[in-house]
Amino acid sequence: MIEEARHENATAPPRAAVGFLRGLSGKLLLLTVAFVMLAEVLIFVPSVANMRIRWLEDRLNTVAAAAVVVDGLQNIELPRAVQRETLMATGTKAIVIRRKDASRMIASVDMPPQVDGEYDIANLTALGAVRDAFDTLLFGGHRIMRVYGPLGESDATIELVMKDAGLRKAMLVYSRNVFLLSIVISLITASLIFLAINRMLILPIRRLTTSMQEFSGEPSNPERILVPPEGGDELAVAGQHLASMQRELQRTLKQQKSLAELGLAVSKINHDMRNILSSAQLISDRLADVDDPVVKRFAPTLLRTIDRAVGYTQEVLSYGRTAEAEPRRRFVALRPLVDDVSELLAIDGQSGIEFQNQVRDDVMVDADSEQLFRVIHNICRNAVEALANHEPEDGRGRAICVSAVRTGSVVTISIDDTGPGMPARARENLFAAFRGSARSGGTGLGLAIARELVLAHGGTIALVEKPTPGTLFRIELPDRPVRLDAFRAKGRS
Repeated sequence: MIEEARHENATAPPRAAVGFLRGLSGKLLLLTVAFVMLAEVLIFVPSVANMRIRWLEDRLNTVAAAAVVVDGLQNIELPRAVQRETLMATGTKAIVIRRKDASRMIASVDMPPQVDGEYDIANLTALGAVRDAFDTLLFGGHRIMRVYGPLGESDATIELVMKDAGLRKAMLVYSRNVFLLSIVISLITASLIFLAINRMLILPIRRLTTSMQEFSGEPSNPERILVPPEGGDELAVAGQHLASMQRELQRTLKQQKSLAELGLAVSKINHDMRNILSSAQLISDRLADVDDPVVKRFAPTLLRTIDRAVGYTQEVLSYGRTAEAEPRRRFVALRPLVDDVSELLAIDGQSGIEFQNQVRDDVMVDADSEQLFRVIHNICRNAVEALANHEPEDGRGRAICVSAVRTGSVVTISIDDTGPGMPARARENLFAAFRGSARSGGTGLGLAIARELVLAHGGTIALVEKPTPGTLFRIELPDRPVRLDAFRAKGRS
């Protein structure tokens, strides 16, 4: 059940477009509003503390203006009615002017029995101002506070005793105004940022997503390929790469479709071809009994060729279906194998093409002889086709040279020709089926098959640059590693 659920999830179609708030646009808008509000909160904390200090300073300055006038009237005490009106006008309970040598009570009516807090406006710290502001805002309204500060430019100090109800009311009004203003600013800012980012990021991303969804639904339709946007920013580059990937994928799908159709056609032909070759094999077996010397000379080659053809018909579909069969490796002499390649090529003596087998008799290679034959034959056949219509400009003859050398446990096989060389287009798609052909009408399967067979042996095949015209392929095949127990068993025997 779990595996079935996983399979259903893996093959489920992409989700449809999500809602605004669940989409990237809605999340971006909400995050922008939240971040702007957070910024406003960070701004509000010091601003409400400054507002409280300014409110107290204004009250001290107002009281100080009246107190200076009264203080100028020496030895005169204000009537109780005047004191009460003065205190009501300033919202205080008592007003005192303090000097170094004396203090004077300017006005005092209904003096409270205790004071809940004292605040020196001149010596407030930033942290203390913030703490006092939130203390008043959250818990104030019914407390008595003593506030004092310098009296103008003199050395006197003005001091007043008052309730904090008026201060807290003013702070609440200020906080409400700041909150409403923050909401308006955050919405305006978030809208502007949203519109800008939506145009610059969200819409291009949505366009890329839509293109991918449409292309996945109909990948063979050329109209589904994204038209890449112009520009050099990251999204433009991503769009250009996406369009390139879609074009490449579409070409690959066409090639896979061609391979499937080719496999179907080859399977039909292969069925009848195998029957024909089987009949030819039976007839060619009788040639061995003919006493004609010419027949006896060519009969072995003909038999080997037909045997290989029958074997190829058995494995012709393996390249497109899965992979080549595992190589059945053993040590074989390389020179006779190259001679077989030369015989199968059947180079016309009048063509002027010379096949040179420069492999020494003692060179042994650890490989599947049939698969190695196919590798060398495919490369040499390409060389013959390249040399057929080519005349070397330097006066050299048209030749194909196969040589080999063993270095330790690695055999290096070189296949060199004096042809025109590999075209640039073929170099770019070397070893790629249906794209790496060097001639018009070719499939490029020969080199693709050769590379697959060499890799199955744990070796490498490469096109080597050389100073003279022509093409040089180098194949390196390592011997299989010998297990220690097998080596010891061989030594005991």
